[in-house]
Amino acid sequence: MAFAVTIDPQRWNAHQDAVCDAVRRAAGAPLVPVIKGNGYGLGQRLLADQAIRIGADTVAVGTVFEVDEVAQYGTFDIIVLEPFEPRDTYAADAWWRLGTQLFAGRVIRTVASREALIALASGHGSVRVLLEAQTSMHRFGFDEAELLRVLADADVRQAFAMGQVLVEGLALHLPLAQPADEIDPRGASLGTAKVREVVRWAGLWQSETEVWSGHNSPASRVWVSHLDDREMAAVVTSVPDISLRPRIGTRLWLGDRAALHAAGTVLAVHPLPSGAHVGYRQRTGPKDGTLVVVSGGTSNGIGLSAPTPAANVRQRVVTAGTGALDAAGRALSPFSWAGKQRWFAEPPHQHVSMIWLPKGCVIPAVGDRMRADVRFTTSRFDAVVGLT
Repeated sequence: MAFAVTIDPQRWNAHQDAVCDAVRRAAGAPLVPVIKGNGYGLGQRLLADQAIRIGADTVAVGTVFEVDEVAQYGTFDIIVLEPFEPRDTYAADAWWRLGTQLFAGRVIRTVASREALIALASGHGSVRVLLEAQTSMHRFGFDEAELLRVLADADVRQAFAMGQVLVEGLALHLPLAQPADEIDPRGASLGTAKVREVVRWAGLWQSETEVWSGHNSPASRVWVSHLDDREMAAVVTSVPDISLRPRIGTRLWLGDRAALHAAGTVLAVHPLPSGAHVGYRQRTGPKDGTLVVVSGGTSNGIGLSAPTPAANVRQRVVTAGTGALDAAGRALSPFSWAGKQRWFAEPPHQHVSMIWLPKGCVIPAVGDRMRADVRFTTSRFDAVVGLT
């Protein structure tokens, strides 16, 4: 029962190479592949291999619990995007265990609070960190005043000078949409709101690192997420003495969706008379329809979805319509056959889905592949096909 994704390797690799080249031209530095979570549906091991192929010197994972999997491959540095928080006892235990590993020196922690930084500054050994600024995302990070205070803290400065904490730069995690509250007194001359926000933080970081005295000054780097190529080029032009390191995941791995084809295997085909009851809930289907059982269920991410952003009228109308259909017991599946998206017979099971095909439709045979339009970041494939 295989729910699989097939990759066109030439097209997929060519897309990655094109993204790498475009980012290097715009930012003046190589991108940092993000291989967090489920590896964008493809698996962290596969993406780590691809990071090696494109020559990445640094990659990013989501949490400390993902480091072991990725550290086995390549010799790249590994940024952990979720901030280090010593008060999170489960994660703190994982960080302690990681510190005993041979690859510990390749790991870069994200630090977003004074408490976390002080905890590292008072520890033993040497750790590498990124200090995260609180951007218009308002998720984690130091605001400007907090960052300036912590950089002026005598204990923190001593930890930096002694090499207990090695600062690899400032991290900025930006929203996907343009910030609504990012206002610059010079107007729009610096470009988009995201460009203005990055330039403001980069200018602050540059002014701090330029006057640093003593050993082990913080690196003049800014690590960013969610800038397009034109925005990166605008930042580099505005703050030329800062090294910009873009972290990119979705665009790199899923930017050419035509190179990736998800599909389930047809496992059973049942032509049924009108009024036949099927499934766990014994629902009826279309007149003289055909019930198709296809691999791919909730364990694969089928039927799972995140809340819609509903950012415009059209999205709200679609959401309302989908909700009304759900309330009536009807839901479109992600599976397509004969050029059309098909209806679930009932909610997907753990490993399979039951799909209705109407009278007159071409009927698949057992073993045929039924295409699926899925969200890769919530998908778990039984097999990834196409790469050697």
